[in-house]
Amino acid sequence: MAPTAPTAATAYLSGERVVDIADDLLGVDSRNPPGDTRELAALVESFLDDLGLATERVTVDPAKPNLLATIPGERDRTLLFNGHLDTVPFDADEWTHDPLGERDGDRLYGRGATDMKGPFAAMLHAAEAFVETDTTPPVDLAFAFVSDEETGGGAGVGALLERGAVDADACVIGETTCAGGNHSVTVADRGSIWLTLRASGEAAHGSRPMLGGNAIDRLWAAITAIRSRLPARDLDLPAAMDTIVEESVAYYEPTMGAETARTLFEHPTVNLGTIEGGESINTVPPSATAELDIRLAAGVETPAVLADIRDCLDDYPHVTVADTSWSVGTYEPPDSPLVEAVASLAADVTDERVYRRSATGGGDAKKFRNAGIPTVEFALGTDTVHAVDEYTTVDALAGTAEVYTRLPAADADAVD
Repeated sequence: MAPTAPTAATAYLSGERVVDIADDLLGVDSRNPPGDTRELAALVESFLDDLGLATERVTVDPAKPNLLATIPGERDRTLLFNGHLDTVPFDADEWTHDPLGERDGDRLYGRGATDMKGPFAAMLHAAEAFVETDTTPPVDLAFAFVSDEETGGGAGVGALLERGAVDADACVIGETTCAGGNHSVTVADRGSIWLTLRASGEAAHGSRPMLGGNAIDRLWAAITAIRSRLPARDLDLPAAMDTIVEESVAYYEPTMGAETARTLFEHPTVNLGTIEGGESINTVPPSATAELDIRLAAGVETPAVLADIRDCLDDYPHVTVADTSWSVGTYEPPDSPLVEAVASLAADVTDERVYRRSATGGGDAKKFRNAGIPTVEFALGTDTVHAVDEYTTVDALAGTAEVYTRLPAADADAVD
């Protein structure tokens, strides 16, 4: 795809300006938990109001508002930018820079600098560029700034979709998609199976364990079998995932190695998250529970893998599935118009390769895709997400703002 021509809006962009916006956002504490984003939402509302943009609040939890705004475009097509207001917690005593924002040379430190108040600021600067230059975007630009993302709560994107508050032809989420020196656009996520296993046993005195039935032992044997059987299973992936898997392996190779990266997408992964059982050291435990987190590449039929797990448990009659929740991974075809537009622009702005890869987990992109809205994640930044002394850079903020500002024209061209 040919790069979009410069416009008055792109000429307006300023690295220092987007840093100032990001610094203002970082200055408002929006840790989740507790997830109270009212102060930050008010700041963003004021910013948009100064631009003359009307905002709408959609709220299911008064402490966790969501903001919607739109810049009308030239044609009947809507490009949605989505960002979240909340951040993960921080312990200020562990930081060498102010977690509520501190500039040091070309770096901007703070909790959320790269996840995702930096990209959030780039969205606001892009909106500012269109308004202040009186530039009508080629398509409608919608903005959804949401709460409750970091804990996967129901007050954010899920609430907007359930209420039918957002409708778009394409969506870009401002999650930072850089790691190990590589840039990417995230076009897929992985499915999940979360299992609670429960084992039963027969209590006995700890001095006579052979007279009882140890529930922890029985549970551990079943977990060991699952962790042996599932990762050995080859996943049946749709053809469209072949390119995504190969680009994902290349993207993650610098940080985890190619073999590990390939395993993430060609086989299930199993994590034992919790295990509980027993009442005292001198008692054979009569019950035990464990929680397993199983992940699968996009497009895999999750129920089929769940059936395989149940078959495995047939050999362990004292262990049952007490609870389960699951989701199917989603993806955008790597040659889709949205993916082409974002990846081509990002490559032009960075002058580097941009991988079209899968996330190792899943988030709000899955919710949008399942609602029928083609969605990718993209932002430049650093791989300090959720880390102590999280930071972004001036170049990353400026580059992200440029991609977001040029994207409406590229998106319009891509679907012509």
